[in-house]
Amino acid sequence: MKTMRESWTDERLDDLKERMEERFDHVDARFAQLEARMTEGLARVDADIRELRRTMMLGVGIMVTGFLSLAGLMVL
Repeated sequence: MKTMRESWTDERLDDLKERMEERFDHVDARFAQLEARMTEGLARVDADIRELRRTMMLGVGIMVTGFLSLAGLMVL
């Protein structure tokens, strides 16, 4: 089992800082990719919902027209 160093040299601290910055840059890039994918996916979901609403409105319009036609035939 390794023991922890009690003191860190400036060079080691600089190395650690550099490695951490590289890792955080990698994490930032992954979050940017994820954000782009989520934005794209949500745009598709929004388009699907708009299409569904349009289809439902058309269906309701056809049903109302049919009911009104039947009601008109019953009155005659």
